[in-house]
Amino acid sequence: MKLHCEVEVISRHLPALGLRNRGKGVRAVLILCQQTPKSQPRPQAGGERGGPHSAYLLISTLKDKRGTRYELKENIDQFFTKFVDEGKATVRLKEPPVDICLSKANSSSLKGFLSAVRLAHRGCEIDAPLSNATPVKTSEFEKFKTKMVITSKKDYPLSKNFPHSLEHLQTSYCGLVRVDIRMLCLKNLRKLDLSHNHIKKLPATIGDLIHLQELNLSDNHLESFSVALCQSTLKKSLRSLDLSKNKIKALPVQFCQLRELTDLKLDDNELIRFPFKIGQLTNLRFLSAARNKLPFLPSEFKNLFLEYLDLFGNTFEQPKILPVIMLQTPLTLLESSARTILYNRIPYGSHIIPFHLCQDLDTAKTCVCGRFCLSCFIQGTTTMNLHSVAHTVVLVDNMGGTEAPVISYFCSLGCYINSCDTLQ
Repeated sequence: MKLHCEVEVISRHLPALGLRNRGKGVRAVLILCQQTPKSQPRPQAGGERGGPHSAYLLISTLKDKRGTRYELKENIDQFFTKFVDEGKATVRLKEPPVDICLSKANSSSLKGFLSAVRLAHRGCEIDAPLSNATPVKTSEFEKFKTKMVITSKKDYPLSKNFPHSLEHLQTSYCGLVRVDIRMLCLKNLRKLDLSHNHIKKLPATIGDLIHLQELNLSDNHLESFSVALCQSTLKKSLRSLDLSKNKIKALPVQFCQLRELTDLKLDDNELIRFPFKIGQLTNLRFLSAARNKLPFLPSEFKNLFLEYLDLFGNTFEQPKILPVIMLQTPLTLLESSARTILYNRIPYGSHIIPFHLCQDLDTAKTCVCGRFCLSCFIQGTTTMNLHSVAHTVVLVDNMGGTEAPVISYFCSLGCYINSCDTLQ
């Protein structure tokens, strides 16, 4: 029985000696071996505790293929498995007094391996077949590849899985029409590059890649970016997203929940609008949306603080002189209730109110005063100099302009009058 992962063996005597561990694991193969009278001797780190047929743990590395042996029977002090779903665990031994720290393991394989180690500790029979105590071959360590770049169909693996330890995977120019389900099992993945393919739709399970920081989907056939992805664990991990050269017309308002984004590329799409809550992307520093069909920017665009902005080649319209007035007096019950819920930040969800009402609340407009409005508002348009939100601005047009129209909403006539200087 084997487990491929990274291992760091930490002596608990080090702090008493004023020393510290390296804090970094090495690639290793953990083997649960059957000890028999005919077993060949191996480098041993613990005392002889097991009987002639007890199991022991052999940790082999690229530098030490014969491995170091650790007795298991009645020799485990404690298991630490809080992060086992992330492929991490620690086994604390009594003799020698060490902590065996495991990381970057396949979570399901790790759980099965730890179950067998527990049985070995108790001296119980282990159902899974145990391995022979033979030196590990160099080829075993090839499974620890952290980066794989594939740039042609002929190199794309069809008969074998991707190494589970991959942190960076690029599969470009491979003619993919969908995301390979095998990629979604790579729980250590931090960078995924699927550019220059023919992908039309993204599976929601991409959101299960809890460590994913960079996602490149440029030059595909995408028409949307789903709400499910916006509400997945990508909210906490995703830093860079490239959706350029697709067919996306609009991004959902939930897209603004990806608040860890620092780089966003949307060039060469068919965007007709930004999510109107885009100002919530407070970490965004690089925004490129050139050659789209944006007629105006949302008012919350003013809340961004960018280092680089490129909106060249959009179909920006001239600001309208007269505002669009959609006020109602008195407010409808729906409008009044929605404003109250949003202003007081009352939690809501489809388990409390109907789904269509949740959608209305999610897409509520924000007045310049900070309050909210649903369908009762005044809409006005003005212009803004893009240098007010970005240090470096690519010209909006060939005429040297750096101004763009901004659409604003007002929840009442009073808010509109107070902001009339802005609208002139």
